[in-house]
Amino acid sequence: MTEPVTLITGTRKGIGRFLAGHYLAQGHRVYGCSRQETDIDAPNYRHFCLDVSDERAVRRMFSRIRKDAGHLDHLVNNAGIASMNHALLTPLSTAQAVFDTNVMGTFLFCREAAKLMQKQSFGRIVNFISVASPLHLEGEAVYAASKSAVQTLTQVLARELGHYGITVNAVGPTPVETDLIRNVPKDKIEKLLERQAIGRMGTCDDVLNIVDFFLRKESDFVTSQSIYMGGVC
Repeated sequence: MTEPVTLITGTRKGIGRFLAGHYLAQGHRVYGCSRQETDIDAPNYRHFCLDVSDERAVRRMFSRIRKDAGHLDHLVNNAGIASMNHALLTPLSTAQAVFDTNVMGTFLFCREAAKLMQKQSFGRIVNFISVASPLHLEGEAVYAASKSAVQTLTQVLARELGHYGITVNAVGPTPVETDLIRNVPKDKIEKLLERQAIGRMGTCDDVLNIVDFFLRKESDFVTSQSIYMGGVC
């Protein structure tokens, strides 16, 4: 059987790096990207240094994947940045950067991935959203809004791509120990956890459990779904 081909964005560290390591161990051919180099060293891994909102760079990456692998089975849109400031203290440049990475980057990768996936009438796309949106977290207006946009994008793409055999779903992690939350005050994290049905931090394994479910071939009737971790709804 042909090895599964999986593309994960934001693989230099955190959840993205964890997922890349897992799927490499499962025998996948993994492509990853980030703005900087990664320390992942595996024969079945290829890394691209790029900004996910740079359309030309993204298209060049997919051209390389098409030439190397000929197809793409899975896309996991993990790359994202946050802005944890009061709206009155958030510069427009910061808001634009968050939307460029979280929304435009996700859109570009979904669009280019679908072009490859439709040729084989199969594909799995998993986008990353956030509990910041349904919890309407103060101090995260721009970040929460960008992730709400990704959720809507997921739902619309699920309808547009369903007849190609491509499913599009989303996972919304609760706080996980990564650089994304390193500068969040401890009391804010604790207040967030109190609003969850299960009051603990999430783990990379928790995220993997949901991503794995969405990527399974048997999940071909599951699309347009968003799963928030920790009992957040």
